[in-house]
Order: sequence, then C-alpha cells, then structure tokens
Amino acid sequence: MSFRTAIKSKNIAALLGCAIFFGLISCEEDLTKINKNRNTNFPSQIIYNANIVQRDSGMVKLRATAPLIEKFEYIDSPYIVARKGINILFYDKKKPNVPGKITAKYAKFNEVKKFYEAKGNVRIVSNENQMFAMQSVYWDQVKRLIYTTDTVYVTDKDGSTLVGANGMKAKDDFSEYTFFNNSGDINAQKIPEKGR
Repeated sequence: MSFRTAIKSKNIAALLGCAIFFGLISCEEDLTKINKNRNTNFPSQIIYNANIVQRDSGMVKLRATAPLIEKFEYIDSPYIVARKGINILFYDKKKPNVPGKITAKYAKFNEVKKFYEAKGNVRIVSNENQMFAMQSVYWDQVKRLIYTTDTVYVTDKDGSTLVGANGMKAKDDFSEYTFFNNSGDINAQKIPEKGR
C-alpha cells in the first residue's frame, strides 16, 4: 500500500466518522423536537367512586363524592377534575350540624391558585336553606369570593325568589352577596322599615 492510498483511506474514514457523528446528533435533535410535542397532560391519580373528607383541627370541613376524580400534577399548573359530576357537603363552624350543599355536572380545582370552578346545572344550598341555581360558578378560595356572570335563581326558605340576570358575587360563607340586574318576588315582611 502506498503512502498516498493510506492518507486517502484515513481521510475517507475520518469523513465517514464525522458523517455518522453529525447524523446521530441530527437524529437526536429530531427526537427532541418530536418528544416536545407529546402530551404530558395525563392524570397521575384516578379515583373511582370517590368519597373524600377534608378536616381542619379535627372538624369536618368538607365531604365530597364523585363517580370519577382525576389529578393532573405533571404540568405547570396542577389541577384536579371531576368530569362526571360532584356532590359536596360543606360545614361551617357556626352551624356544624347543618351542612351546605353543592352539586354540579363538572368541577375543577387549581391547586396552585386555590381556585375552583363548577359547571353544568350547578346547585348551591346554604346552611340557611337558601338555594342558588346557575350554570357555572367560580370560587377564589384565597379571596374567599364566589361569583358568576350567569343568570342566578335564588329561592329562600320562605319561598321568596330572586333572579340575578347578570350574575352575582358573594362571600364564600354566603353571609353577604350582591346580585346584578335583579328582579324577583320577595316577602315584604323581610324588608326592614326605615329607621330600624
């Protein structure tokens, strides 16, 4: 073998090695791009026929039942969702034996923002036996605020009705609330006289 042929063979081997190296690197980049588009939003936990009890200092704060609850935690903003509906009993320290109730066809809870949303035939019954009916409602747990822009139908325990055509906002214990563009049939005995 001549000196020239040996150099030529080494150059070809070096070029072939570089081509394989760059080919592997470019394949690796392509795999990265492909994997980047893959869905990582999948439930990390699935609970069927859920029955959840939340306590604070020994006192039951909340009881929730749902046919299906899914927890999504492998994303930037983790959340829990009840796609097949949910029933919640919530307890107040003032009336621990009389729970309020929430039912909805769908519910979602953002764990980071402490933000709840419920949709689809939402019914809230306060521990004062007032019923609120709407299609969607949002609860900002940090601000202790419940609100909706949907039409809200309220029925009081004495049969009085109120319609908030443009929604409402309320404290999360329903001790105060405001309705927007409202009308209704209210018991006149409940309206305070001037000066009282």
